Amino acid sequence: MFDFLLSKKAIKIRDEAREFVKWVPKQMIIDMDADKIQFPKEFLAEAGKRNLMGCRYPEKWGGRNLDWVATAAVMEEIGTLGYIFACIFGVGAELICDAIIIHGTDEQKEKYVKPLLAGEIFAAECLTEPRGGSDFFGATSTAKNMGDYFLLNGQKRFIVGAEGADYFLVYAKTDPDAKPHKSLTCFIVDKSPGVNVEYLYGLMGCRGGGAGRLVFKDVKIPKENIVGELHGAIKVFNTLMIPERLGTAAMTIGAARPALEVATGYTTRRKAFGKTINNFQGVSFQVSEAAMLLDASRSMIYTTSKAVDGAIEPAVIRRMVSESKKFVTESCQKVVHNAMQVMGGIGYTNIYPVERIFRDLRLATIWTGSNEVMSMIIAHEWYMEYQKNKPKALTRDIENDSLEAFAPDEKIYE
Repeated sequence: MFDFLLSKKAIKIRDEAREFVKWVPKQMIIDMDADKIQFPKEFLAEAGKRNLMGCRYPEKWGGRNLDWVATAAVMEEIGTLGYIFACIFGVGAELICDAIIIHGTDEQKEKYVKPLLAGEIFAAECLTEPRGGSDFFGATSTAKNMGDYFLLNGQKRFIVGAEGADYFLVYAKTDPDAKPHKSLTCFIVDKSPGVNVEYLYGLMGCRGGGAGRLVFKDVKIPKENIVGELHGAIKVFNTLMIPERLGTAAMTIGAARPALEVATGYTTRRKAFGKTINNFQGVSFQVSEAAMLLDASRSMIYTTSKAVDGAIEPAVIRRMVSESKKFVTESCQKVVHNAMQVMGGIGYTNIYPVERIFRDLRLATIWTGSNEVMSMIIAHEWYMEYQKNKPKALTRDIENDSLEAFAPDEKIYE
């Protein structure tokens, strides 16, 4: 851990998170992976009692008045239990609450944020639809204005917490004639008649989170449940891209860390050819690479967290958050790959948790925006930044620092 980057308050809540992680029963982890537990309400209720959720938010609404650096430290610790624990923890405590805290009314915060952070009720976010995931603004779910309420119809899929949540953050088309970015509205939708879990997914990993397909049929949503502005879902969506992607990256470090720790311990005890296998470069170099990638990932997370806390230019934050999500999730998958590789066959069995961690972390590069989408955002923002800064000549024109920089008829671009 990089304690030297954490404030005393951040270290305190990080240590509280570690104590909470110790509290979680082994059987809960095993039963979730076996789909015997569909949604761990007991886990979230205990986190709420310990005041660990939503630590960035004002104390008035149940938070701790901390920052993104502290949040990253907490998310890493929760991730050590297993990726799905951090997914569930983050969806409610970070995503849903972020939308309502930033864009919602005081009445919404009182009704939906305070009890959620206290672990008394649970929430889920509804983005993906059967027709597509990355094409968010192509959503086809509709909410028709009926005067005093909206009538919601449509489907959402791959919803973590579909089974278990008491309310949902749902995006639906409210102006079908408008351009896609101006056609959607964000709603708080209570679990009520017409809100049905039609299907629960059998997942490769990250089991026990109640991931399912939700079908909304003639669901009445009171007008006071609009989050932000009518037809203004883009503002909410853009806000949530920070906790979705930065939070995902932070918790991925926690989920990968135990694999490295288990592998490190194993390689210092396992013997071959008369000595422990950590003495072989084929093993120790893979462990060292994994340790390096975890440290690099953590450095990137804290740097990006500092940038978000400092409210620097939004375009730069978009690039840094996307870079963090892509680099950290891919690096952590490599960490777990190396851990399994040095353990050999035993790492592929359920004698050790590495195989579960391997399965779980396959999700990291897919959800909250695939890493291919992250590359698109990074490229777009980098080129925009280059064009913006180029005329300023921040340092010197490095392109001319070569012997034949001005050779005639050589620099041809068309």
